[in-house]
Amino acid sequence: MSLATTSSASASTSADIRRHELAAFLRSRRERISPEQVGLPPTSRRRTPGLRREEVALLAAVGVTWYTWLEQGRAIQVSSQVLDSVARTLLLDRNERAHLFALAGAEDPTPVVDCPTVTPAVRLLLDQLEPMPALVLNSRYDILAHNRAYTRIAGDLEAMPFEDRNVLWLAFTDSYFSSVLVDREAAQEAIVARFRAAMAEHSAERVWTNLLQRLREASPDFEALWARHEVEGLGNGLKRFTIPGVGLLRFDYTNLWLGPNAHTRLVAYTPVDEETRSRLEQLNAAE
Repeated sequence: MSLATTSSASASTSADIRRHELAAFLRSRRERISPEQVGLPPTSRRRTPGLRREEVALLAAVGVTWYTWLEQGRAIQVSSQVLDSVARTLLLDRNERAHLFALAGAEDPTPVVDCPTVTPAVRLLLDQLEPMPALVLNSRYDILAHNRAYTRIAGDLEAMPFEDRNVLWLAFTDSYFSSVLVDREAAQEAIVARFRAAMAEHSAERVWTNLLQRLREASPDFEALWARHEVEGLGNGLKRFTIPGVGLLRFDYTNLWLGPNAHTRLVAYTPVDEETRSRLEQLNAAE
């Protein structure tokens, strides 16, 4: 058997498994809903619990045969709009809805977007991490929140326009952050590769493309790195900063996810050695 034949068979098997999982999932969701929940009159003569297939089809405004085939795991064309109607009819919650579209291999036309708001609990946590620098980032590297200690390595963020409060922007422009960042070239390479990996899911979103365009116009270094098409996953690591009047600070930085998806995260900088800890306390005491 050729490699192409093996690959094709594997893809076919994967699709078959997904369709059967989709069929079982739809049946389980249909059987848990009573007619009364969707405004239908109750009947006593039902052989199976929940709604009938034809009732789901009627409420979702799809063909009975099409919906029956969908629940039978047949290889039929499934549109996002029809799946949206089925999801609403079956009263799916946000997790069930995401699961439905994932099994169907379709794009959700109205995806649920996690709110990026930083909660009071997260702000309290940032404050409690003092004197260690900490900030909250989204996957686009926008700085959503930070503690005072972080301004000692990033500069006065509150004095900047919101669109400039972005780690990519700070790393590639004439900022205080870029001036004190040691190993700047390696850090720039890593962040561009991670940004490109993250942008794969957002390439059509204006806020992402606007940031990309700004960076390409502002920095030839960014433009050169972007042209390499390197990608890299998120990870923890080491960052070094040379602060005027204090000296070298060496930190381990750790990503702490603030939700079920790898989007918004708290990044904490912890001293690698006693010398850094002592200098950090000296920097804190100077204020």
